[in-house]
Amino acid sequence: MSLVYYSAAAFILAMIALGLLRVLRGPSSADRLMAAQLIGSGGVAVLLLLSAASDIPAIVDVALMLAILAVFASVGFVNWGTDNDA
Repeated sequence: MSLVYYSAAAFILAMIALGLLRVLRGPSSADRLMAAQLIGSGGVAVLLLLSAASDIPAIVDVALMLAILAVFASVGFVNWGTDNDA
């Protein structure tokens, strides 16, 4: 069963690599924001799959921290993109 987890994690990592291309070449900031969300949620998914495959429960804690950081990064990206001087 762990082979299935590892292959699913490899597939998600490949999709994250495509998302990185969109971050670099995104025509608009909305595309870049969605790609950053993909990287955050894909990273959490990979970590959870690796935790299930290797039976190391500490990786789940790292995945939860990455999920929290991804939310803060998205909020920061949205606030940085607005031109409010108030």
